[in-house]
Amino acid sequence: MKKILTFVLSLALIAAFGAASATTLVIGASSTPHAEILEAAKDALAAKDISLDIVVFDDYVQPNLQLEAGDLDANYFQHIPYLENFNQEQGTHLVSIGSVHYEPMGIYLNPAKDLTLDTLPEKATIVIPNDPTNEARALRTLEFNGLIKLGADASETATILDIAENPRKFEFVEVNAEQVARTLADADAAVINSNYALLAGIETVGTPVAYESSDVAYPNVIAVREGDERAELKTLVEILQSEDIEKWIVEKYNGAVVPIK
Repeated sequence: MKKILTFVLSLALIAAFGAASATTLVIGASSTPHAEILEAAKDALAAKDISLDIVVFDDYVQPNLQLEAGDLDANYFQHIPYLENFNQEQGTHLVSIGSVHYEPMGIYLNPAKDLTLDTLPEKATIVIPNDPTNEARALRTLEFNGLIKLGADASETATILDIAENPRKFEFVEVNAEQVARTLADADAAVINSNYALLAGIETVGTPVAYESSDVAYPNVIAVREGDERAELKTLVEILQSEDIEKWIVEKYNGAVVPIK
């Protein structure tokens, strides 16, 4: 009887130790594709005694504020220029510990209108994101596709004030990045972050008619508080950069999301 009791107690201690050694990471993420990619990584992380609590956000502000406040262990939704600009403007202290993928920004035409880039009329309305880094990126995308030309001194935070040539006198509407896709119905065209285009769906935004230059990559990163580089967070990055997740991203998104190699 004593041997049985000892065996049972040993099993209980082993189970308790296993439970105590497991780690849960609370990660803030945009729903598409970030939260989906994190979901795809759960099994590989579980094999390393790490579980994820994924908190989905529909904006680009709260994930950083809540990370800074300690409510999140990390977040996954942004590229480095946005992160650096956010730190500067908000006084936060967040850093990247690894890149996972990038989302080529695309130009979308109102699906209800029979338009091409060449037939966009004079004074056509084009919707673009209004945050500094994504607005500049959208303008660069329009420039790359021959629709406008920016001034020689336009920076990574260029705005419509930096447009040097606008031969068709396009009118620009600046809205929050998460609102661009839903605003397309009231405009002629829009430059949309791929994650928000995927979230809105092809029936809302159609398919992109052009992308930004392939020479431009804005890797989306895992961000943490400065100085917080725990082993579990490094393992998270390793799993997200693995060949298995790379393959999953390629098959799932068919070019709208591109893994960092």
